[in-house]
Amino acid sequence: MPLPYPDDLTSLVLRTDFDDDAAWDDLRAALDAVDQRTHATYVSDPRFSGVSVQELVDEEAGAGEDEQIVQVFLADARAMGDPSYALLAVDLSDDEPGRTFRLPARWFPDVSANLTIGNMGLADFADATDASGTFLGFDGESDS
Repeated sequence: MPLPYPDDLTSLVLRTDFDDDAAWDDLRAALDAVDQRTHATYVSDPRFSGVSVQELVDEEAGAGEDEQIVQVFLADARAMGDPSYALLAVDLSDDEPGRTFRLPARWFPDVSANLTIGNMGLADFADATDASGTFLGFDGESDS
């Protein structure tokens, strides 16, 4: 079940909940509305329905170095039902495989841009999450 490789300079957003097509459309619209540039490669493939973080970690651990994806953002049931569309960010790297945090749509372009150009790593954002495990910006930045 290899993950598809994202388009150049975008992050992979993988749909894992297939209960509500309208919620998937709304989530994608929310992510795309935050910034004029495209930051996501969207994958809606039923073979990933309900896939676990550990399954993704195991799959990527077996991928060749050139094919390995180091992070993925899951559009799971919680993200689909959340008004902020908080994706589940998953670290697939060798550093902290399986580490996760929530990322509201508002912050997705900033995080994706920094990750795709290698300016920051997923751990930089995970280390800045609030008590609920959600990234809401650095050093008192607001959601507005």
